[in-house]
Amino acid sequence: MKAEDLMIADLDYARLRTLAAGGNLAEELSRATVVPKEQMPENVVRMHSRVIYLDESSGERREVELVFPDEADMASGKISVLAPVGSALLGLAEGQAIDWPFPDGRSRQLRVERTVAPLE
Repeated sequence: MKAEDLMIADLDYARLRTLAAGGNLAEELSRATVVPKEQMPENVVRMHSRVIYLDESSGERREVELVFPDEADMASGKISVLAPVGSALLGLAEGQAIDWPFPDGRSRQLRVERTVAPLE
């Protein structure tokens, strides 16, 4: 996936920069296009989006909500943007995929199938 394919709302970007002291999230933010919140397409994964994604390696589908760390609750499907899968999904549009690397060198491809934008 190319850097210009990621898109993040300006208000989310400002808050996320304070959380991203390094690691996966900082890397994703550095390559994202920042747009005004009002111009964010409905089909792009953003904070508080519900996301259905497919792990193309295993065939497993998951539905999650992307949240800030203090809101994370795996039991209710709320994953932190600081979690590796959370930062991998952030900014992707429906139909886009990303290689999600593991520390042991393996990787999985995650494809966003559907997003539901947060209620404002």
